[in-house]
Amino acid sequence: MTKSDPTGRIEYLREEINRHNYLYYILDSPEISDAEYDRLMRELEGLEKQFPDLVTPDSPTQRVGAPPLEEFGTLKHTIPMISLQNAFTEEEAVEFDAKVKRFLHTADDIEYVAEPKIDGLAIELVFEKGLFTAGSTRGDGETGENVTRNLRTVKSIPLRLLKPKSGKIPERLEVRGEVYIRLSDFNKLNRRREEAGEPLFANPRNASAGSIRQLDSNITASRPLDIFCYGVGIVEGLKLSTHWETLETLKAFGFKVNPLIRRCRNIDEALRYHREIEEKREALDYEIDGVVLKVNSLRLQEELGEISRSPRWAMAYKFPPRQETTKIIDIEVGVGRTGALTPVAIMEPVVVGGVTVSRATLHNQGEINRKDVRIGDTVVVQRAGDVIPEIVMVVQSKRTLKGTPYLMPDNCPSCGAHVVKEEIVWRCPNVSCPAQVKESIRHFTSKAGMDIEGLGYKHIEQMVDKGLIKDPADLYYLTKDDILKLERFAEKSAQNIIDSIDKGRKTTLSRLIYSLGIRDVGDHTAKLLASEFGTLDSLKNAKYEDLIKIREVGPEVAKSILAFFAEDRNLKLIDKIIKGGVTYKIEKATKGGPLDGKTFVFTGTLKRFSRDEAEGVVESLGGRPTSSVSKKTDYVVAGEEAGSKLDKAKELGVKVITEEEFATLTGLEI
Repeated sequence: MTKSDPTGRIEYLREEINRHNYLYYILDSPEISDAEYDRLMRELEGLEKQFPDLVTPDSPTQRVGAPPLEEFGTLKHTIPMISLQNAFTEEEAVEFDAKVKRFLHTADDIEYVAEPKIDGLAIELVFEKGLFTAGSTRGDGETGENVTRNLRTVKSIPLRLLKPKSGKIPERLEVRGEVYIRLSDFNKLNRRREEAGEPLFANPRNASAGSIRQLDSNITASRPLDIFCYGVGIVEGLKLSTHWETLETLKAFGFKVNPLIRRCRNIDEALRYHREIEEKREALDYEIDGVVLKVNSLRLQEELGEISRSPRWAMAYKFPPRQETTKIIDIEVGVGRTGALTPVAIMEPVVVGGVTVSRATLHNQGEINRKDVRIGDTVVVQRAGDVIPEIVMVVQSKRTLKGTPYLMPDNCPSCGAHVVKEEIVWRCPNVSCPAQVKESIRHFTSKAGMDIEGLGYKHIEQMVDKGLIKDPADLYYLTKDDILKLERFAEKSAQNIIDSIDKGRKTTLSRLIYSLGIRDVGDHTAKLLASEFGTLDSLKNAKYEDLIKIREVGPEVAKSILAFFAEDRNLKLIDKIIKGGVTYKIEKATKGGPLDGKTFVFTGTLKRFSRDEAEGVVESLGGRPTSSVSKKTDYVVAGEEAGSKLDKAKELGVKVITEEEFATLTGLEI
């Protein structure tokens, strides 16, 4: 293979990129930098553009979105995707085991495979001769929606099976799995949507389902979707004897399988596993609602068969629901940074999933109408991970007052401007609206932004209300005398604010980009943009093609960036910030630094650093922070109340260090 041989070179590049995708998205153990990966991808894109006849459906370049569909077609499942019977108590789980034994006429222990029940969207993937050819939702169990194009964009789904050590690829392989969104990614996604004035997703499952069911696959491609594969349908040309062997085979083919899955020798071990996973539930970065138990032997599975469209050989042992009832005292409407109006239910405080909640987003007028939520109602509230609690339903039987349906205001509650209705979003069109200004300044001064210490939201409110500042840039033109005009400020406290603002004049390009509040640009994307373009001027002049080629920057983000810099008022704001004395530097990972090539995972609560600060230190010294522990993780930094990541590190023999040891390693002081 040489670069003069386009066919050979293209095949080599595809294999290399697929291998690196597997290392990055499945094993979380990359071998090359993002820049090196991008070079491989750009070379492949260039060759495929030059030789279009050599483009194949399994090429890594084909993960990109396609023009929107008018509607989804359907796909029939060769083997129905039937639902599982549920157990809600230990007694019911024990009875399930007893039924299995009675049916098989045995008193011997039954071996089970136990796995967390992912709260996502069930899908089926079809591979023919090793190539991904079709994908569908579960649908009614018999027939699902054809979402092949959308599933192609999920980077943890292989487009071509890896060759196992045996070298044997099945003629046809039907893989079942659960598409989900990590809680950390879900929270970032909702923050971006809130900043963009878009309705928030209620929970990760809704976000996953909604993303997969987009007619425009470009939207799906922009969402942080992941997958855990848990089983198979038809397998042609490959004999398997146990469910455990099936999962190991899927891993060998390049599929992502949950690392917490365990073989249990009997029902007692399975019950202990359920208790263990329930304890770990809150520490996991994805939503689960129980544990699935499956008879391990495929021969016994076949013998057991099905009943009432549920297999006799499998069961979902559910966790207790994280729901409570409370009463709505009032409904308030907040105005976000982009002018979007969001109704929020003010509730009598109630403990849900170990957390006291008193507020729950109602998203928009459509959601209020659909659930018929009124002031004074008793409602069921649930909490998904650490996101804003959600009102599930109104308890109609406890509605004592008829009341009137709630309607969103016609005028902005902050500035009084007439509200513009944009489909499901009510938006204040006044860019000088005090609420929008306050929120944009709060974002600008945040820890991930310009990091102006001591300047809280109440201070910002006072400054805007007194007319001292009208935009974030005005902060750099304040004097101590201006601060002294505010309530509860003395000479020293006023000087502290001025000193903090002055200190914030020296920043990094990534922080400056993030602080500008560009829609869809979080702190991670800001770092990518800073690293790619080097200066703010270069970013301002970037074209769509320049942006889209950056790994993890999709079409939606690229359009948001272009739209931001097309606005004259945004360009004037940037000029005003720079004239205010703001300078920036770029913090790139240092090749050959003391942490060069080292991978770090942080778990628990750190005293000295925020998580972002600690990860930033690692990056600046040449290391790489990741979110999950693998055999290739070099260090796990354990803070207070460290969770499952610490357990996994000990299990894999990964070096665990304290925050103090991390500080010593990096040359920092605590």
